[in-house]
Amino acid sequence: MAESGGVKMQVENVSVYYGEQVALRNVSLPIVANEILTVFGPAGGGKTSLLRTLNRLNDLNPLARVTGDVFLEGESIYSPGYPVIDLRRRVGMVFDLPVALPMSIFDNVAYGPRLMGVRDRRRLEETVERALRTAAMWDEVKDRLSTSGLGLSGGQQQRLSIARVLALQPEVILLDEPTSGLDPISTAKIEESLRELKRFYTIVISPHNVQQAARIADRAAFFLMGELVEFGTETEVFTRPRDKRTEDYITGRFG
Repeated sequence: MAESGGVKMQVENVSVYYGEQVALRNVSLPIVANEILTVFGPAGGGKTSLLRTLNRLNDLNPLARVTGDVFLEGESIYSPGYPVIDLRRRVGMVFDLPVALPMSIFDNVAYGPRLMGVRDRRRLEETVERALRTAAMWDEVKDRLSTSGLGLSGGQQQRLSIARVLALQPEVILLDEPTSGLDPISTAKIEESLRELKRFYTIVISPHNVQQAARIADRAAFFLMGELVEFGTETEVFTRPRDKRTEDYITGRFG
C-alpha cells in the first residue's frame, strides 16, 4: 500500500474515445494516497470518463477506446492479463444515484464479501459493522439490520452504497456526484464521512458543484471539454488559479 503522501495512482497520457467522440484528451495527473482529489468542471468535461478509466469500467462499453496508461502502485492496470476483478475490488466505484439492493441492510453490505467467497457468519458480521461504522451510519441502523435497505432515506442509501464498497476493503474509492440528489443535511454527512475515510483510503470524487469541490478537496483537477485545464492543491486551484478558464468557472462566469 502506498504511504500517505505518496502517489497511489498515476494517469499518463490518457485519452478516451466513444466512437468518434473524444471524451478525454491526453490527460496526465497523480492521485496521492490518503487524499481527496476532486475532479470538477461543467457537464461533458470528461470527469465521469476519467473515473471509469481508473477501474476499467469503460471496458464494459463496446464503443469505448482508451489510450495511454494508468498505474496503481506502479503497475499498469491496462497491461495484458491484469486481473480486472481484483482491480475493481481494490478501486471501488460509488455512482451518483444511491442503489440499495432489494434485501436487508445487512445483506446489502455483505453482498460483495459473499460474492468473494466469505461464508463465515462472524466474519461477515465484523465486516458489515466495520463498513457501516466507517460510512458513519452504524449508530443509525445497528438495531434494524434485518430491515430492507429500500426503506432508508436517500442520504442513508448513498452511505449504504459507500459501505457496500468499503466492505470489499478497497484501497481507492471513486465517487461520481454522490450527493447530487441529496438534501443539505445528508450532503454534509457524506462530506464529513469522506473527510474521515481519507485516513484509510484514497478518494477521487466528481463533486456536485464547485462549492463542494472546494470544501472537501486536498487537490483538485478542473476539466473542460475533455481537457485537463488545471491541477493543483485546493489552495492553488481555488484561490490562485493559473488559467483564466478556471477562474471564470469557479467565480460563476460560465458553467
